[in-house]
Amino acid sequence: MNNMNYSNTKHPTAFRCGFVAIVGRPNVGKSTLMNHLIGQKISITSKKAQTTRHKITGVYTDERSQFIFVDTPGFQTRHRNALNDRLNQNVTEALGDVDVVAFVVEAMRFSEADRAVIRLLPKHLPVILVVNKIDRAKSKAELEEFIETVRREFDFAGAEAVSAKHGLRIGELLAILRPHLPEGVPLYPEDAVTDRSARFLAAEIVREKLFRHLGEELPYAANVAVEQFEEEDGLYRIYIAVLVDKDGQKAIIIGKGGEKLKKISTEARLDMEKLFETKVFLKVWVKVKSGWADDARFLQEFGL
Repeated sequence: MNNMNYSNTKHPTAFRCGFVAIVGRPNVGKSTLMNHLIGQKISITSKKAQTTRHKITGVYTDERSQFIFVDTPGFQTRHRNALNDRLNQNVTEALGDVDVVAFVVEAMRFSEADRAVIRLLPKHLPVILVVNKIDRAKSKAELEEFIETVRREFDFAGAEAVSAKHGLRIGELLAILRPHLPEGVPLYPEDAVTDRSARFLAAEIVREKLFRHLGEELPYAANVAVEQFEEEDGLYRIYIAVLVDKDGQKAIIIGKGGEKLKKISTEARLDMEKLFETKVFLKVWVKVKSGWADDARFLQEFGL
């Protein structure tokens, strides 16, 4: 991490600053949760991206503390290949360098995939159970019973139920996490929200749209590569390739008459314009590179 600090006289001596890993199986809402934890006031700082590419750092600062969130890829147990092995390695690496872990599960749904992540949880760090999608519970009693069931699986330091999608009980979750941060000055400027580059975030936005529109199966057989990123006055020109294994996957992403890819591209461009606060020209196309997910050298080329 960057070793500069940004202390100033406004921060009291009991100011806390530390790293929080957000972990869980795929599709439990980890990224949505982090977006609410850091708020929607997005700005990009120019710091160099961390070496492990898919750990997105989100930063939230208030009067008493600075939370530096590490968002990991969902732990993969279903599809075994070099890509998912690397993603799983990123999860364990993220856990090795933090102060507290937020373990996210879906309300009323606890599976073997969740238990696989629990087996990775560090015993020497505080782990907070975060039950997301609380609207899935029919009653408060049913939700409380579910939380108690999950708590029996691990020695959690605390638990909180939230709705990441609706931004509910986010403040309560921060309050549970705060005491586990060490005392210290902030490591990032107060207005920092992420330490990722604009190029990286552009790829993440396209990846998120692929997940949203194509369901669980295809995105794990696809990667997103920024082939060109140009900044002009008042305009970003971004060229992104989606890499897949097979022609059939390419056809699924493009969709009938190109409609699916057009929708993915349009939604991604609008999100980028909101994030970068500038006009964006975005070109997205699909390329077939057979077997890329099993090609460890290829993964290294893309910083995976």
